[in-house]
Amino acid sequence: MASPGTCPPLAGRHILLGITGSIAAYKAAVLCRLLKTAGADVRVVMTPLAKQFITPLTMATLSKNPILVEFFDPENGAWNSHVSLGEWADCYLIAPATANTMANFAHGFAPDMLSSLYLACQAPVLICPAMNVHMWEHTATQQNAAVLKQRKGHCILGPCESGVLACGAEGAGKLMPVDLIVQKTLSL
Repeated sequence: MASPGTCPPLAGRHILLGITGSIAAYKAAVLCRLLKTAGADVRVVMTPLAKQFITPLTMATLSKNPILVEFFDPENGAWNSHVSLGEWADCYLIAPATANTMANFAHGFAPDMLSSLYLACQAPVLICPAMNVHMWEHTATQQNAAVLKQRKGHCILGPCESGVLACGAEGAGKLMPVDLIVQKTLSL
């Protein structure tokens, strides 16, 4: 992204990348790679269901950091402080964001590491929804999106307004293109 001899646009920025259990989770690998190429230090937190769509090993390899899913490592008991990581971040980017995660954020529920980090994070939050068109258009999801849009430092990018979804339905629900997500991250 940067020309030789210039500073990458995200040099020195700390990006916390949250990945949730959406089929679009596979796109987080390309997103992570683009953020790293732009100079960002990327730490990844995943929901347990996200691990069914993309492996922590893939994300650890690309981010060059351990992946967080749980509050502590069951192997050695090491504590993963959501508060410290929330303070570290310059931006909390959730891509893809499921309807469930958006509901947790909107109502202050913290059933997992990713949602607990949201509550502890003081940085700008970029939420990139990806879900079935009917889930996106549901009144509850739209109300949760409206609540989140009103919060200081919050931005919802997407979903794409039309397209064929993984389930075969057509309509809004696809994750925004990763290059657009990176561009929006540059502006936060």
